[in-house]
Amino acid sequence: MQVLVRDNNVDQALKVLKKKMQREGVFREMKARRSYEKPSERRARQRAEAVRRMRKLARKQAQREGLLPKPKRAAGGRR
Repeated sequence: MQVLVRDNNVDQALKVLKKKMQREGVFREMKARRSYEKPSERRARQRAEAVRRMRKLARKQAQREGLLPKPKRAAGGRR
């Protein structure tokens, strides 16, 4: 992974690097490798993640089709 530092702006480059690492799942993998995970626990976690992804996908599909109301946006958001 490579990040260019422009105008000696290390803070901006660090921010970009962290975002790239987050997208790649590096932090999640580091957290998972801190301690041993039994194979049965890994399978249970992966099943739970798959169920969560499928429910999210089904919810988004239902919202697109008009079966569910769209989520309300926060009042004090960006302008």
